[in-house]
Amino acid sequence: MPFLDDHRLFPTDAKSRAIASDLYDGIRDLPLICPHGHTDPQWFAENTAFPDPAQLFVTPDHYVFRMLCSAGLDLTALGVPRVDGGEVETDPRKIWRLFAENYHLFRGTPSRLWLDHAFQDVFGLETRLNASNADAFFDRISASLSSPEFRPRALFERFGIEVLSTTDSALDDLRWHRQIKQDGWHGRVIPTYRPDAVVDPDYEGFVGNIARLGELTGADATTWHGYLEAHQIRRAFFKTMGATATDHGHPTARTADLPTQDVVRLFQTVISGKATSDEAELFRAQMLTEMARMSVEDGLVMQLHPGSFRNHSPIVMARHGRDKGFDIPSRTDYVHDLKPLLEAVGMNPKLTLILFTLDETSYSRELAPLAGAYPALKLGPAWWFFDSVEGMLRYRRHVTETAGFYNTVGFNDDTRAFCSIPARHDVARRVDSSYLAELVATGRLDLDEAHEVAADLACGLARKAYNL
Repeated sequence: MPFLDDHRLFPTDAKSRAIASDLYDGIRDLPLICPHGHTDPQWFAENTAFPDPAQLFVTPDHYVFRMLCSAGLDLTALGVPRVDGGEVETDPRKIWRLFAENYHLFRGTPSRLWLDHAFQDVFGLETRLNASNADAFFDRISASLSSPEFRPRALFERFGIEVLSTTDSALDDLRWHRQIKQDGWHGRVIPTYRPDAVVDPDYEGFVGNIARLGELTGADATTWHGYLEAHQIRRAFFKTMGATATDHGHPTARTADLPTQDVVRLFQTVISGKATSDEAELFRAQMLTEMARMSVEDGLVMQLHPGSFRNHSPIVMARHGRDKGFDIPSRTDYVHDLKPLLEAVGMNPKLTLILFTLDETSYSRELAPLAGAYPALKLGPAWWFFDSVEGMLRYRRHVTETAGFYNTVGFNDDTRAFCSIPARHDVARRVDSSYLAELVATGRLDLDEAHEVAADLACGLARKAYNL
């Protein structure tokens, strides 16, 4: 017996709820288009069983362990690996019990929606997780994971995933993607070119990363023109492995378009390892414009994820490394920061630049007007901290009147937690159905149009924007 309300997230008034339910029924079973995420391609290449519930739901999911950390729980107690290989909890049942004892912390959060959806719809559990049923949940999920039906490829097919993009370093050899392509499995798992490690002078090991880029490509990456050539070679390689997009996680949205002689000098400074913080920011800014030019040439869709103060806690960064729940939103200026790039290529129809934000104040003031004018720009969905019911609704309300629906790109799940993928898409489809129902109920959209838009938001826009 399901414990989740099948009409969850729909409007409370009867008229709008009925419309939302009708719209949702038309899209709930459409394929999942996953053009940006962080799942591990090794899962699908090797297709081995997920080891245990803790390693499936707790240890890899920064949404989960950051909340537990905020309540004073040590990440080592949750099995999060240490950079130095030091001791962490390895008993999955202990980790799971600790998670279950603190499950109340997730009340009202999107994580709770995603987890409950996975427990019910993926593993057939019929009650809410708590301390008293923790072992029963653990045993049920463990038993399921031991069966072939719960291997990564089987779940991929069961979830109805049409295509799934991973996010891969420019230095990655893509061995797992190669293995997926070679063994004949029909599931479509493709890479995305993420060059942060070789465009950000503040990235650990940056100078060595540039040397490695040269080794991989045979280009002289110690010269400006050879460095650009190396990127072009790597991007071409990623395309042969199925990539359709790049991704850029910069602290700001700043771009630059410097004269060649100035950027040559700047490049020599940054590869010397002696760049100031201002010079590092200027180099990142220049590289966004260079990457946009390359996208005009090779057709790779460009994604920009700015505005995160990454690895905010130096203690957690030193102990556990990157991406451990301590990335914090910051203010972002798009109007002025993007202007050099937009002057260079913003009117070029061959470029698609998808903008994301962690600064919601920019939606109606900056992002929607920019995307509503420049042909190169599209708006990514509500992202990260705003990948939530209220965050999605705020996004729709703030951008639709200015940018419309068709200057946005639908939904992407942007997750490391595999079983949350169908849950996240389900939340987005319910929220979009609710928003569209409001437009229909208030006479701003006809019902037949709402059905078309709902399908576009669920699948069509992502397919088109990411050339899928």
